[in-house]
Amino acid sequence: MALQNKIDFIATIEVINANPNGDPLNNNSPRINFDGYGIISDVALKRKIRNRLQNMGKNIFVQSKDRIEDGHVSLKARYLDKFGKDVVEDSNVYAESCKEWIDVRSFGQVMTFGKIKGDKGTSIGIRGPVSIGISQSLSPVTNIDMQITRSIMGDTASDTMGLKHYVEHGVYLLKGSINPFFAEKTGFTEEDANLIKEALRTLFINDSSAARPEGSMSVRDLYWIKHPGELGVKSSGQIFNSIEYNKELDSFGQFEYEEYNFKLNSDFVKELEDANVTVELIEGQ
Repeated sequence: MALQNKIDFIATIEVINANPNGDPLNNNSPRINFDGYGIISDVALKRKIRNRLQNMGKNIFVQSKDRIEDGHVSLKARYLDKFGKDVVEDSNVYAESCKEWIDVRSFGQVMTFGKIKGDKGTSIGIRGPVSIGISQSLSPVTNIDMQITRSIMGDTASDTMGLKHYVEHGVYLLKGSINPFFAEKTGFTEEDANLIKEALRTLFINDSSAARPEGSMSVRDLYWIKHPGELGVKSSGQIFNSIEYNKELDSFGQFEYEEYNFKLNSDFVKELEDANVTVELIEGQ
């Protein structure tokens, strides 16, 4: 059965000496806006959720290059390997793709494969129920450029100078929601929602790299708000605005995570609970 309840969620992400999301147009430096606040794009966050779901053994349609499991480097090849050239009608492409791949029924997908069968082209849009916004740091971040030297021993020795970019420290807010109306269309279930919750809680497990050393990024807290029905008791905007923290830290500086003192507005939480909304605070990992 498709998900019947609207869900909103807020997560806090702590970054310590890591590059949370490099900007390819700026030498892969950590993304910042014009005011100096750190940015993690929604695309990057969805990529990490896909990776976590893949780690859980779920079928993923949009696989990253270093995580390809079936040998297919194109989405068209992956689709044809699963369904051949028989599933080409729009309704069948929609239904079968959502059934097979959890990322399609979660985030949606534009299925554009050109000519698959004769002159029949396939190009349809699937709108998923899970939406995630751009994550922004709560205080301006300091980007550090560290000069590095690489020595390679072969027939000749060579030293290569380069730069490594990272954020000294930053705390980012991730906000998102799950819409049951779109869940009904894609077949997104309560079980799928719980998988998304676990993926968010453990978002940076098995995500280490030279730019993100093990333990340098973590989800500290996850607020999971489940409404009693499809419409929701409060709007997503009201839910997101209910998060409270120490706004005096809105300046450049090194602040401990605990100094932000995160919490949901107590009066607002009481309103939610009186309306049978489940408010769950989950410790991240």
